[in-house]
Amino acid sequence: MEDFPAFQAFSVLTAVLSCGCMLYTGFHSESRFDNKAPEADTPRSVDCASSQAAGSVSMMWKLTWQILTNRDFHLFVLMNFFQVFMLAFFNNFTLILTEHLIPPDVLSSLAKSVMYGAGFICPQLLVLVSQGLLQDLGYYKVILFTFYVEVGMAILMLTLGPHHYYVLAIFLTTNMVLVQAAFCLFNLPLADIIDTDMQKHKRSSPLSSMVFGTNALFTKPAQSLAPMIVLNILNQYGYEQLKDPGQNTNPSALEGLHSAMFYLVCLVPMCVAALQALAWRPFSIRNSHTLDAKYVDC
Repeated sequence: MEDFPAFQAFSVLTAVLSCGCMLYTGFHSESRFDNKAPEADTPRSVDCASSQAAGSVSMMWKLTWQILTNRDFHLFVLMNFFQVFMLAFFNNFTLILTEHLIPPDVLSSLAKSVMYGAGFICPQLLVLVSQGLLQDLGYYKVILFTFYVEVGMAILMLTLGPHHYYVLAIFLTTNMVLVQAAFCLFNLPLADIIDTDMQKHKRSSPLSSMVFGTNALFTKPAQSLAPMIVLNILNQYGYEQLKDPGQNTNPSALEGLHSAMFYLVCLVPMCVAALQALAWRPFSIRNSHTLDAKYVDC
């Protein structure tokens, strides 16, 4: 990152090559749903191939437009964007925030490492043990409940203040677990959106790849936005100069940085979870867990 223009040029080149490869694959790929082209290389077959190519491009834009105008897809993408933002926030800054906000004599480095590791292991276990809850309530209510819990915990932590170190450690770990566990459920609403789209437009096959790809197109930027925004805020309080604990630092400046970090820890999850709850509440596919299986493998 010392030569930033070179990094930018490399990123643009990689993006252009990726786009070219994707376009080539899209135009030349064949699936079992495609009609086989005529074998004879006659003018009629060439005209037929040209018309099929033009039709495939127009059909691609039509299918993309149908996905982009799906209201439930809008709501899911908005909610998922914030979830990816929160995942990037916790994955990149939990250790940094813990090192600055919790003194080493209160929580050792080993305990902090265990706390950080629990944020990656416990979500998988939580999803496994909550299968019965998902069958009874459905993913809609479970995901919405996690947003309410995140808002409530953030308000409680903000009320208690930064000097309740053990509560702060539990708060950070629980937030990491809830955000990651809820994210593990997001393929369920996406699958329902795909099924609903197929039934609505009477498609012969689901548009799984297009829906998943379009969702990723809008949500992946959040992975880069979170570190950029948070670092920009922290640098306003001198993080670049104060991040090394071995330096001789100004106590008042360090206190200001720690105060900013604490408010980030509380306000970012609270505001983002509140926005997610507002975006998720109008989602209309809520009772898919009560329906019979849509597909049966023969």
